[in-house]
Amino acid sequence: MHAAPATPEDIPQLCGLLDHLFSQEVEFSPNPVKQSDGLKAIMADPLIGLILVLKEESEVVGMVNLLFTISTFLGSRVALLEDMIIHPAHRGKGAGTLLLEAAKQSASERGCKRITLLTDESNSAAKAFYQARGFTPSTMTPYRLILP
Repeated sequence: MHAAPATPEDIPQLCGLLDHLFSQEVEFSPNPVKQSDGLKAIMADPLIGLILVLKEESEVVGMVNLLFTISTFLGSRVALLEDMIIHPAHRGKGAGTLLLEAAKQSASERGCKRITLLTDESNSAAKAFYQARGFTPSTMTPYRLILP
């Protein structure tokens, strides 16, 4: 298995992975049309972000999405890590670590000085996974405003 940038041909499989992810998260529910639109928009502009996939032969078994912005605090580019998911049949075999390492390297190569991510408060497995790989909890609390 190896991580590589996603292609438009991967979108149907990515939507399947996002279905798994959004079905387990409290705040979200799957919508393949919206997910496909979002994936296409990210793929169309490398300044917006990068979607990495982990494949076993032609099957996408994992994905992670990096979105780029600028931190005025750091005075540099930073990344938001979103939509990290490994297909349930491939968990516990090192795929998540491989994909996360590829995301960290990709962010660093693109000049990012920090990666920020959100995970459900109740997802103790994800929190343990990220903390074991160097991420630390933030004292900041996320807020959202949904616009029409």
